[in-house]
Amino acid sequence: MKILGNTKKIIFTAALLLTTLALSAQGELINKYLDKYAEDESLVKVSINSRMFSLFTEMEGGTEEEKEFLEAVAKLKGLKVLASDSLGKGQSRSLFNQATKDVDGAGYEELMTVKDAEEDVKFSIKEKSGIIEELIMVVGGNKNFVFLSLYGEIDLKTVSKLASTMRVDGLKSLEKLDEGN
Repeated sequence: MKILGNTKKIIFTAALLLTTLALSAQGELINKYLDKYAEDESLVKVSINSRMFSLFTEMEGGTEEEKEFLEAVAKLKGLKVLASDSLGKGQSRSLFNQATKDVDGAGYEELMTVKDAEEDVKFSIKEKSGIIEELIMVVGGNKNFVFLSLYGEIDLKTVSKLASTMRVDGLKSLEKLDEGN
């Protein structure tokens, strides 16, 4: 029986390790950028972990819409952003081109691209078993650059509402997904 007990411990430890590795893989691409540009003062770095999102679950929603929003936010594990609105055109475009190339090369599925005279916005996702595990947004304009990773269990409608509440430029483009569906 002692062998069986040790086997259970090994299986439990392996399962815990695999879960940890799966969670740490989310946000891995943006982490490389955050590390690479850690000392670059022209770029703002933001990292919000699951504890911050879990604080929302302690609130009570009054309306059905608020309750749905809080439930969806509780499933988020993190948000990381690398951004600037004061880069030179060449630098912002170069960062945008490199980031979109890296996103494409890392196996993300392109969800939507929005291009206009002032900026390009690209949304990509990683999905597993019908659940979006990570949403990547890359924005490049004349002076601005944004690389955003939202990970956890993601509902795009809720992300759009969250973006408008938090006034995250670029994510407002997700509203166009609702229009298309």
